[in-house]
Amino acid sequence: MLLDLLIPARCAGCGARGAPCCARCAGVWGSVSEVVRVPVAGSARVFALARYRGVARRLLIAYKERGRRDLAASLGRALAAALAVLPLQRTSAAPARRGICLVPAPSRRSASRVRGGPHVERLANAAASVLAGEGVEVAVAPALELAGGARDAVGLDRAERVANLAGRLRFREAGRPPPGFPVVVLDDVITTGATAAACVRALEKEGIEVAAVLTLLAAG
Repeated sequence: MLLDLLIPARCAGCGARGAPCCARCAGVWGSVSEVVRVPVAGSARVFALARYRGVARRLLIAYKERGRRDLAASLGRALAAALAVLPLQRTSAAPARRGICLVPAPSRRSASRVRGGPHVERLANAAASVLAGEGVEVAVAPALELAGGARDAVGLDRAERVANLAGRLRFREAGRPPPGFPVVVLDDVITTGATAAACVRALEKEGIEVAAVLTLLAAG
């Protein structure tokens, strides 16, 4: 607390003093746009808030790779705003209930240790806190995990990403989503769609229908 007073926060997007993300940079998160990726086509609709470039890219890299965990609240608010208007596919498990369950895409354990914990799960909790404050019934279900041996996906093409996840992305019974909630898979970036597709398949194998996939950024 004292350190915050002595060294005011700087915006990770533009460097301005005063907040981890200033109001101007927070405006980079636009309206929800649908993203088409072949591996996910036909299984779940995918949506993103911005392209992987400029201010949006700087904000995510600062949060994910440069220790700016103070950005979680700002990014969580952006995701919560998107979730409030997200066109969810009607599923048999949740035909009418107005609630939502967020399933964060998992991180490699080594990456989580460096980042101070699962960074997407942290965003899911931040978004859920905002939605709960607005009276939305919401749950966060860490239902997926990556087994050891998975490589960093940066620089891998679609086939390599599929191979990298094969047999390594697993369902966690302890994180099973509560019944009756539409399920949204949450991630930070969608690139080839291989990770999103693997998450959807892993949940479907357990009888869990996915209403949508939501990411902060879309690469490409």
